[in-house]
Amino acid sequence: MKQHNYGWIELICGPMFSGKTEELIRRLKRALIAKKNVVIFKPITDDRYSNNKIVSHNNNSIESVNIDNIADIIELSKDADVIGIDEIQFFNENIGDICNKLANSGKRVITAGLDKDYLAKPFGSISSLLVEAEYITKLNAICIKCGDKAFFTKRITEENNQIVVGESDKYEARCRACFNK
Repeated sequence: MKQHNYGWIELICGPMFSGKTEELIRRLKRALIAKKNVVIFKPITDDRYSNNKIVSHNNNSIESVNIDNIADIIELSKDADVIGIDEIQFFNENIGDICNKLANSGKRVITAGLDKDYLAKPFGSISSLLVEAEYITKLNAICIKCGDKAFFTKRITEENNQIVVGESDKYEARCRACFNK
């Protein structure tokens, strides 16, 4: 990777089970191989697999810091070259400002999160990050019903809060047709 004198924001998005965290981990491990100082954050609400790691659905993992107050990210990133943030949709709307401050200070900021909630509405601050990010990777999953490309996350429980942390016990990846059935 070419040496840059400026920072930027990367956004990895898509539905559940599309490999967002896997791709985030891959990029962060490559930064470590390049001998970059890397720090990784995840919201304290995401306790599905580990409290001190981000973990993909296929159990690939990397050490991370749980964050409750997003303002802490600035201080905890002061010595980092590369900052990873998983489950970005769980942070409040100020996360875009935090990412911009980090990028403006010369840091590479790699974020991953759901682009749409279970109702197919923009999730959290994702809309502003889509505008701010220099690099956007939109992934797809496999529709659990028909096997086509899936771009939607279908909640299969009766819960109706926007944020319900879960896995395949609560969600399925669906194509547009199967999502709308």
